[in-house]
Amino acid sequence: MTLRLLSRYALALLFVLAGSWHFVHPATYLAIMPPQLPQPLALVYASGVFEILGGLGLLPVRARRLAGGGLLALLVAVFPANLYMALIHEQLHIPGWVAWGRLPLQLPLLWWVWQVMKAEKPMPGRG
Repeated sequence: MTLRLLSRYALALLFVLAGSWHFVHPATYLAIMPPQLPQPLALVYASGVFEILGGLGLLPVRARRLAGGGLLALLVAVFPANLYMALIHEQLHIPGWVAWGRLPLQLPLLWWVWQVMKAEKPMPGRG
């Protein structure tokens, strides 16, 4: 297995598992939703669906660019929740270094998605 293929599968698995967690433990995500956002539970579920779909979409060549673009947009869209979590970390009983340390990790995650989405061209008859 090549490093490129392993990277793609690892990233896909990361997003599928993270998205699934939105349905297993929605309260975790509800706690970090900025109060200004409407219908927080619907947003938690929607972001979970898009994480799962994006992760799965990284696997077939034909869907990779669209899925990667969607995941990049999603990572930007959920950043306010990550920032809000850092701001209220004491209420959530999360150490400050963990809550604030997560924020810069968004950059390598964005880069990883960008690298994976730059798909090789599909071969005839393959997707």
